[in-house]
Amino acid sequence: MHTDSLLVDVTAERDPRTVLRDVFGHDAFRGDQAAIVDHVVAGGDALVLMPTGAGKSLCYQVPALVRDGTGVVVSPLIALMQDQVDALRELGVRAAFLNSSLAGRDAAAVERALVAGQLDLLYVAPERLLTPRCLELLERTRIALFAIDEAHCVSQWGHDFRPEYLQLAVLHERFPRIPRIALTATADALTRAEIVERLALARARSFVSSFDRPNIRYRIVEKADARRQLLAFLAGHSGEAGIVYCATRAKVDDTVRWLVEHGVDALAYHAGMDAAARSANQMRFLRDDAVVMVATIAFGMGIDKPDVRFVAHLDMPRSVEGYYQETGRAGRDGDPAEAWMAYGLADVVQQRRFIDQSEAGEAHKRVSTGKLDAMLGLAETIGCRRVQLLGYFGETSLGWSNCGNCDNCLEPPQPWDATDAARKLLSCIYRVRQASGFGFGAQHIVSILRGQATPRVVQHRHDALSTFGIGADLDETAWRAVLRQLIAQGLVSVDYARHQVLVLTEASRALLRGERTLQMRRPQAPGRTRAKRARRDAVPAGAAETGAAAQRALDPRDVALFERLRAWRRALAAERGVPPYVVFPDRTLREIACERPQSVHGLAAIDGVGTHKLEAYGQAILELVRNEAPPMARPT
Repeated sequence: MHTDSLLVDVTAERDPRTVLRDVFGHDAFRGDQAAIVDHVVAGGDALVLMPTGAGKSLCYQVPALVRDGTGVVVSPLIALMQDQVDALRELGVRAAFLNSSLAGRDAAAVERALVAGQLDLLYVAPERLLTPRCLELLERTRIALFAIDEAHCVSQWGHDFRPEYLQLAVLHERFPRIPRIALTATADALTRAEIVERLALARARSFVSSFDRPNIRYRIVEKADARRQLLAFLAGHSGEAGIVYCATRAKVDDTVRWLVEHGVDALAYHAGMDAAARSANQMRFLRDDAVVMVATIAFGMGIDKPDVRFVAHLDMPRSVEGYYQETGRAGRDGDPAEAWMAYGLADVVQQRRFIDQSEAGEAHKRVSTGKLDAMLGLAETIGCRRVQLLGYFGETSLGWSNCGNCDNCLEPPQPWDATDAARKLLSCIYRVRQASGFGFGAQHIVSILRGQATPRVVQHRHDALSTFGIGADLDETAWRAVLRQLIAQGLVSVDYARHQVLVLTEASRALLRGERTLQMRRPQAPGRTRAKRARRDAVPAGAAETGAAAQRALDPRDVALFERLRAWRRALAAERGVPPYVVFPDRTLREIACERPQSVHGLAAIDGVGTHKLEAYGQAILELVRNEAPPMARPT
């Protein structure tokens, strides 16, 4: 339990760089942080697009501590609020939150502290902020700024739409002189325009950082035996924390059972679970080092855990934004991490069905279809995945075409002119419908092409068709890949109402007539789908240009001290009831183990050790360092 006796008046010094050093323990701002902080401190509105792990929170936390009054942060992430408040209190910041998880008495205490000017930062759920009571409280309070976190939630085209966000323009109407800063890690051009319009930020200055996460290795494989492929991938991440995303609750539960049976410490998270069980699983994931969370997309948006070493997808996301948001939960600490995905024809068919059968208007369906096509394009590309991913968000002048840290750059795929194969497949669909008067599904068509006289093929006399066996030179994986491309490009459609039979479209005529071609990546052989673990000391090719670098590897001589520091942190975190990374992230403990400071002054020079943590934990850390045998002389 935290008490006010632990808190200090961090606003005594108003210089942003002094606050950054004394409170957060950092010597300098990164990237656009300094420009954003100075702009907001001066009273300007801002729209900030910055990738996960790049320090978005500092862009409003520092100005809130510099300006007079309380910084009010609007966030939809109830689970994350507690972590953020715990982390700020560990820094000596007077922080609190207001959301539905608080009992009435506790909420009233927070409200009294707010009006009395006893809070530096207040996190508020949007539905709570929009109540007349809360707005009236804010009008009685000196407000430093409003921060609207996860601003992409305002977009009705987006993957995380929250209706309450549409009403947040009320902040501009009722508090026109208070600066507002809207922040997100995920927004294409369409979403950015909607944020500006919906939140009345037409006069705001935009700060758009690179979306690149050079420490994340991207790997996308075609499904063969997806669960076995996943297990092989997890074998390369033994003892590490990660997230596995599935499309449905049932698949989450099945996957957890299967992983546990195969010795993986896996937990489930989805909206169909008992709330207490779901919360307990989330808490264990946050506080343990080697738990695999299997979840639907309901999990993770509010996760601030910096040492997630991998994110895996067993089903293809609906959009590049969703993929980027979910994979971005890996490697927030800057250390190497992996984003792995398995996808197949069934994913494309299922996502198309969701769009076609939705009750949304035609305009929304067109946008959704475009987003799905972009996601499939990322999966199917034969070029650098990072270039394709960043290009989606408008980054086209990268200065490099090979990132050196995705599967396509590390193991270049073979391009394939699939025009002839595509024509054979289209012809087979046509001949089958012509002979039977009705269509058939993918498996049946592939069997005919490969010359497989299955009972169903023989029953319908399709073994007598001219297309029977004309594709025997390709295996089933290759034919499904060709069909996936034809569906993705609108040359074949799927009739969901009639058992998912394949139907030619008007656009297929051009390919059949030889007026267009089909280029695609050659399907992977099953043996090539094994994931390779990212090297800890690898520095991606694009990292130098973007100014990013991988965390330095820990010298073997310092491993014992690093582990002692982690054990100390784990015990302290349990005692204080917070996740270990709230006390110190691995990055800071690693630097302590490498530098072995012998004095308070030396410890203060470590990144992430601010004044409050130095006073609270400095002597304990120095004692641990001094009790550890000094390392042998390091090689020069």
